[in-house]
Amino acid sequence: RPASLTLANRTAARAAELCNTFQGLAAAVGLGAIRLNACDFASLAGGEYDLVINATSASLSNEAPKLPAGLYGPESLAYDMVYGKGRTPFMQQAASQGAARASDGLGMLVEQAAESFLLWRGVRPDTSRILFQMRTAG
Repeated sequence: RPASLTLANRTAARAAELCNTFQGLAAAVGLGAIRLNACDFASLAGGEYDLVINATSASLSNEAPKLPAGLYGPESLAYDMVYGKGRTPFMQQAASQGAARASDGLGMLVEQAAESFLLWRGVRPDTSRILFQMRTAG
């Protein structure tokens, strides 16, 4: 139950549009009191965040999003929805700027697949084993 959620985009107008879209959803799932903020990437400067999620396509092009420095506190998590071999550019950027932890989206992909398998087959796979095998495969 975060006190606030900041949606940042290359343009503040698109971020505001996303906030308007998701405010109703937040209320529907019992998070109606959450404060949604909208801004462009540059306006994140001066803020420190517990969790920074990269939902851009930058890592697909082997780039990091153009975020200002200083976003991460001593316990911050940087989460990149993109995954691949090794640390993504976003994860590298976050670690170099003080993020305590950085993770990619492989776990999310595997967990979503497991939930789907449970719905279809009535069995939930052991995701820790699957993740281990995927991470260690050549």
